[in-house]
Amino acid sequence: MPDAYITALTLLSARELSEAQLRTRLKRREIDAADIDEAIARLKADRTLSDRRVALAIARMESAIKHRGRSRVLQKVRQAGIDDDTAQDAVREVFEEVDEEAMLDRAFERRMRGKTPRELDDKGRAKIIRALVVQGFKLDAVLKRLKRT
Repeated sequence: MPDAYITALTLLSARELSEAQLRTRLKRREIDAADIDEAIARLKADRTLSDRRVALAIARMESAIKHRGRSRVLQKVRQAGIDDDTAQDAVREVFEEVDEEAMLDRAFERRMRGKTPRELDDKGRAKIIRALVVQGFKLDAVLKRLKRT
């Protein structure tokens, strides 16, 4: 039977994981639940495992690199198995440093591909609006941006 703590350290050396992700991976390796709990408690005690750190890393990557809006970033953080309060705090902290309007402008321009909204038919405008909302931007902000041009 593999040692839960060593296995967990090995998994964490490859990439940052949330507690829920780590638990899932250790369970897949058929490690005893009590051993998993003990290993996770030890990792949390020495701060090797931190859901807050993982939440901030995901939020930064999703916003800065993938250019996702606030709601999509929050969704991605929650998908990592991070509790809602920690996820909300991390997204709020990351978005204090981000100009959401400028991010929306860049995403809008990429979607428009050099066209103006007047050149699009209703179906084309709807497609762009839908894409930006799925990317995590608020509908009212997207509509306001569309009207500005």
